[in-house]
Amino acid sequence: MGITTSGNQSEGSGPIWVKSSLSFSNGNCVEVASLPRDEIGVRNSRDRQGAVLKFTPDEWHAFLGGVRNGEFDSFGM
Repeated sequence: MGITTSGNQSEGSGPIWVKSSLSFSNGNCVEVASLPRDEIGVRNSRDRQGAVLKFTPDEWHAFLGGVRNGEFDSFGM
């Protein structure tokens, strides 16, 4: 699994948004970035100017742990 990035990387003026290279080509995916004030941002890749969900590092790691443990496997089925 690889990643792809978006954002204003050349000017260094904003966060670097990352999404999995396994994302659907129809754009149904989210992007993640490290934000100022030690936050993690998550946004809809189809609405880059839209809302950003912000998480603390502890919240983000708890979420990732739940994903790894299969806690969300039954959603969307």
